[in-house]
Amino acid sequence: MESFISMIESGVGTVSDFLWTYLLSIILIAGGIFLTFRLRFFQFRFFGHVLGQTIGKVFKKTEQDGTITPFQAFTSALASTAGATNIVGVPVAIALGGPGALFWMWLVALIGMATKYSEILLGLKYREKNEKGIWVGGPQYYIRKALGWKTWAGAFAFFLMIEAIPSAMVQSNSITTQVEGAFGWPTTITGLIMCVLVGLIVFGGIERIAKITDKFVPFMVLTYIGICLTIIFMNMTELPNVFGLIFTHAFTPISAAGGFAGAAIADALRWGIARGLYSNEAGLGTGPIAHAAAQTDHPSKQAMWGIFSVFVDTIIICSVTGITVLVTGAWKEVGIDNASNMINVAFATLFGDTIGGGFIALFLLFFVLTTIGVLIFYGEKQAEYLFNLKVAKIMRIVYIAAIFVGAIGGLQFVWQFLDLLLAFVLILNIIPVLYLHKDIRAVTDDYIERFYRKKGGKAKVTLFTDAEDESN
Repeated sequence: MESFISMIESGVGTVSDFLWTYLLSIILIAGGIFLTFRLRFFQFRFFGHVLGQTIGKVFKKTEQDGTITPFQAFTSALASTAGATNIVGVPVAIALGGPGALFWMWLVALIGMATKYSEILLGLKYREKNEKGIWVGGPQYYIRKALGWKTWAGAFAFFLMIEAIPSAMVQSNSITTQVEGAFGWPTTITGLIMCVLVGLIVFGGIERIAKITDKFVPFMVLTYIGICLTIIFMNMTELPNVFGLIFTHAFTPISAAGGFAGAAIADALRWGIARGLYSNEAGLGTGPIAHAAAQTDHPSKQAMWGIFSVFVDTIIICSVTGITVLVTGAWKEVGIDNASNMINVAFATLFGDTIGGGFIALFLLFFVLTTIGVLIFYGEKQAEYLFNLKVAKIMRIVYIAAIFVGAIGGLQFVWQFLDLLLAFVLILNIIPVLYLHKDIRAVTDDYIERFYRKKGGKAKVTLFTDAEDESN
């Protein structure tokens, strides 16, 4: 039996490596470049305006139709992306792909801003109200309503619903192992505590998730960034060498050094793109699910939070994590098998081993709780789309059970399917997004004319209504 499972794991790993190293890399980069050109470099030309319309209006009240505020939609979506991948995933990418992996993370983020903006825009344009009168949306809705690809839409919903299971398992395991190492708590105890806390969050629906994330996520993100910047400042003399490593080894192999085993260019490309995507989720289609519930008067206005979220998640959080482990030399001290402990080693240079490990454990605990909560919400919405609200509630129980199974390290062979499932989800979303480039351009041009240039006038772009949907 063990040999059979090993054979499956090896096969899945081979397929995943091929997809992420070649096919998905081409799709993501080419697709992001295409959308960037199609939108006439919107994420760069209007970046100042984006900041003004997003973080610049955090405290502004809105009377627009929606379930949660624009900022709550942003923090809910950010909660799904800011977490274990930023703290643990980035060091793993460096361990397997070398410092050059950071360059490919940045590249994916810069062009991924256009991709995430586009998918959130479509999610808002084609959203609808469910049987409880709550706004719902996402790829499954714009694929069906805009393109009429009902089977394709169902396939996306199915794969994302299933993908949430190993995602929850990996996330919960990352925190239980950290807590066990920092405080000596048994993984079973931490797993049970997480199940209870996540249950309290998700059983309140998107409104409760939003109320928690808009308070915890900004505080945790700012605190984590502040500590990383302090460590970087303490080692600022290493910065020129670090940036030299990042840019040089994005295009050339790097040999072994200390506990680092060395990496080829393909490794930097594969791990940089895969972890960058998994971090900011640009192209996966998950962002539109959270943002569909936002109060807004124009799809493009809310979609700008997608640009800002990619910037925060990858350009800021992932970067400070990666640079921190590089300037402290932690990436050469820790081998591949313990790569997730790199940031602990880096924090220990400031706080010492015990306190540094405790800080990481606490950060991960809060990040992972909110991340899993949003992941479960995403999975539930797919079950609701495919079946009904009753099945969605059953899946909620399945996801909470997966938290405990992952916490104790069970069914690890299932984790091997995570990258493969993510690949299916990405392909099923990104192709329709590219097909709908004219829609994206039209909505964006309408926003520029009406809001940016302040010419006023009646909207040229309207949202689909439930009645229009029934005719499809």
